Amino acid sequence: MDEEVESILVASQKVGTGFVNNIDGILVAAHELKAPLAVIRQLALSLDGLDVSGQEIRSEIISVSERAIKQVNDLTKIRRLEDGLFEMEPVAIRAVCDDATRELAYLFRFNKRDLFVKYSNRSPLVTANRDLLHSVIYNFLLNAMHYSGEETRSELLVRDFHEKVKVIVRDYGPALPMDVWREMKRGWIEKPTSIAMRPGSSGLGLYIASRFSRYMHAEVGAVRHRDGTSFYVELPKSRQVSLF
Repeated sequence: MDEEVESILVASQKVGTGFVNNIDGILVAAHELKAPLAVIRQLALSLDGLDVSGQEIRSEIISVSERAIKQVNDLTKIRRLEDGLFEMEPVAIRAVCDDATRELAYLFRFNKRDLFVKYSNRSPLVTANRDLLHSVIYNFLLNAMHYSGEETRSELLVRDFHEKVKVIVRDYGPALPMDVWREMKRGWIEKPTSIAMRPGSSGLGLYIASRFSRYMHAEVGAVRHRDGTSFYVELPKSRQVSLF
């Protein structure tokens, strides 16, 4: 279903008279998709009396539907960015990373991928919107899971970088195409697109991450390695005291 959401979004970019109209069309498509996805999830939750194999299938159906619903919700947020409704505040970066890794832990285990997490930042707070930042890190991790092969690992690294905190998600999959790398180097992806050499990857996830990062005035980019790719987001340190 993730691929269906992405294909609708890509198609919507090819029609209409302008970007705003395209975004409005995306919202309509997103709302249409959300209801059946919720029904699928509810039906899976209601299944009882399953054997071990059936339980695994049910868990996967629930997981897939929840990820698709999350991307649909992120799409609806993109249009609302123009209204400036997402407030910037001091955010505990490690807590956001912990939430994202916890949310995707089952998916990494199910696909036999390892996730290595290392925090070396001394500045605990960044200036960001917590919900948008969670989606950025979540989508980077989801891409890393798709890009890596079985029995390979992905890495989530958080470190201080000058007056910012840098969050890096490293994978050891196929090389990132040059055109996608150039767009990430520019700071945002103009529209979602499938990524050659990386089957199962979500150009939609990178599109969402780049749009949210741009709204937060965070620098986003990618580094091409001989054995994979690092996606990163750099966030300004916050000197305020968090109430949370």
